[in-house]
Amino acid sequence: MIIRKKEHWFKMLFVWHGSVLPGLLPRLLLLFVLSLGVVYLRGVIFSFKIPLNPAPLTLFGFVLALFLGFRNNASYDRFWEGRKLWGALLNTARSLTRQALTLKNGKESNVSVPEFVQLLEAFIFALKHQLRGTDAYEDLKERLNEDQLKIVAAAKYKPAVIMRLLGEWVQKAKEEGSIDSIQQARFDENFDKLSDIVGGCERIVSTPLPYSYRVLLHRTVYIYCFLLPFGLVDSLRWFTPLIVVFVAYTFVAFEAIADEIEEPFGTEANDLALNTMSVMIEETIHEMAGEHITASEKVKQTIID
Repeated sequence: MIIRKKEHWFKMLFVWHGSVLPGLLPRLLLLFVLSLGVVYLRGVIFSFKIPLNPAPLTLFGFVLALFLGFRNNASYDRFWEGRKLWGALLNTARSLTRQALTLKNGKESNVSVPEFVQLLEAFIFALKHQLRGTDAYEDLKERLNEDQLKIVAAAKYKPAVIMRLLGEWVQKAKEEGSIDSIQQARFDENFDKLSDIVGGCERIVSTPLPYSYRVLLHRTVYIYCFLLPFGLVDSLRWFTPLIVVFVAYTFVAFEAIADEIEEPFGTEANDLALNTMSVMIEETIHEMAGEHITASEKVKQTIID
């Protein structure tokens, strides 16, 4: 994800990295060449004058803009829901760490709080890799012991298995008397929250916007852009290519942005910064446990995730 400070309005006109423009250039260039050809031929194709004028295109463009707005709202809702879920993950991880550190019955405990923290870290990174469809082994190897790693590495849904290990840690603490039944129930409440977060993220990943709707809107955008020069050529003449490219950039860019943020857990420039958020959650629970992670130990990506 691109994270920038607020820039001067003039400088933003020339921002390249992080915008969708690089991927749109071939399409915009094609429309520019097509518009030049239409202007050169005065809108005549095979001796037939295309009978278009700006009026119907203006009305159709307004309707198309409304549908694109709906498409972008639907995609941004998915993006924002993903961000809220990871915000809830941060809060729940802090709550669980605090409980593991403080909810004791005033006696020495054989259960290891650092082990609980490591399991919680492993859960966070396992969830990140599951959502991105990447291999979690290297991250898990740093945070799990050998027996735990064997169990988790063999699982398809690794976060769910790690939640079971976290529950076993709490059960062990209950059996030895380090926590009572009420405190165990408080742990279970937060484990339920973790389960809801995983389920919410999986729902976003496994339920994209209907494909037929995406195809319809995609076709409509490009048909409109290819017809636009024929409706403008008589009134704008050689200004037609510039206006067509500008209008096309607006419509096509909106569609491209919607496609990009529709899957918020990916690795594209405008997707959620899961790497940075995972490291930040890891740092905060280590700090709560009285440990400190230096910059040399964890590499944070603050601009591109």
